[in-house]
Amino acid sequence: MRHTETSPRGPRPSPFRGRALLAGGLGLATLWAGAATYGLVFRDDALGRLLSRQSGMQAAYEARIGELGAEIELGRRKLDERTDLERRLSAALERQAELERRQSVLGRLPGLVPLGEVRPAPDAFELRGEDGPRPERRVERAEARLAGLEARLDAVQAAQARALGQVVDGAARTVRHLRGVIRGAGVDPARLAGTASGIGGPLVPLPAGDFSGMLEAAQAAVGEAERLRRRAEALPLRSPVTGPHGVSSGFGARLDPFTRGLALHTGLDLKAEIGEPARATAPGRVTAAEFAGGYGNMVEIDHGHGLSTRYAHLARIAVVPGQWMAAGAIVGRVGSTGRSTGAHLHYETRIDGEPVDPERFLAAGRELAAPSP
Repeated sequence: MRHTETSPRGPRPSPFRGRALLAGGLGLATLWAGAATYGLVFRDDALGRLLSRQSGMQAAYEARIGELGAEIELGRRKLDERTDLERRLSAALERQAELERRQSVLGRLPGLVPLGEVRPAPDAFELRGEDGPRPERRVERAEARLAGLEARLDAVQAAQARALGQVVDGAARTVRHLRGVIRGAGVDPARLAGTASGIGGPLVPLPAGDFSGMLEAAQAAVGEAERLRRRAEALPLRSPVTGPHGVSSGFGARLDPFTRGLALHTGLDLKAEIGEPARATAPGRVTAAEFAGGYGNMVEIDHGHGLSTRYAHLARIAVVPGQWMAAGAIVGRVGSTGRSTGAHLHYETRIDGEPVDPERFLAAGRELAAPSP
């Protein structure tokens, strides 16, 4: 039988019961704390694994994105390289066409040495097609060929510039030579219409890229040389008799064959047989064809620019006044008419009506016929 204490306020609980309740509450709290702790630990571990997987996936995605970006950049560079290559090829072909056009222009300049062909094989730079080497190898080979073409075009352009320079130099030498020939004949080059005078100054070559300027200079130099050559060839520089002929009496003071006193001999007496042809020494128009006192039968030709020639002591005259004579045309036959002691041709050259030494013209003609330096 259980003993229960009583008090005035009622029955009192047993101390054993309170301790049991306390122990049960502590056990429940311990179980709850353990479960909560386990849940927290489990949840953090799962979260860590999830975060780890997400980090790995993100790194993989970033790596793949990087690879794709590199591939895109490589493709873009290849495309840029190909585009640049095609642009260079187009520019090279345009340049080639321009050099060929220049070549045809240069070919019309006298004395220019041909520079050869410019055009390469048109299929040397094919970039398309699935067969054959990889695309990058095709591009590399095409780039190497293009570099070779560009080098050849550079060489052709430089050769064209050198050729133009040689034309200018050659024309300048020809002009100097012709001026010397004309001056040697006793004629001022400025007297000849159409020739330039007062030209000079230091040589300042044009840059090789200025083809039009160089071509203009070359054409001007060649034009001046040609005009001067035509003017020189229009001078009485040829011999009036063909073949070697000696001089029996020169120009200047001499003992007159009739009076034996000093007198001016106004021409050259060229040894020749009767009947040999006397020829015009330059083109011109006949101004006199008649018997002229001591000259005997005489022909006078006006060559322009104040220059004229006379052919005297002719046995027969073959022209009439006003007739146009080509250089080398026969004006008459050698004889011994007028004041003559025997068959010969008296030949005179005159400037503005004054007699000058014909030997200077003949020497200038020999120099003109010689190869120019």
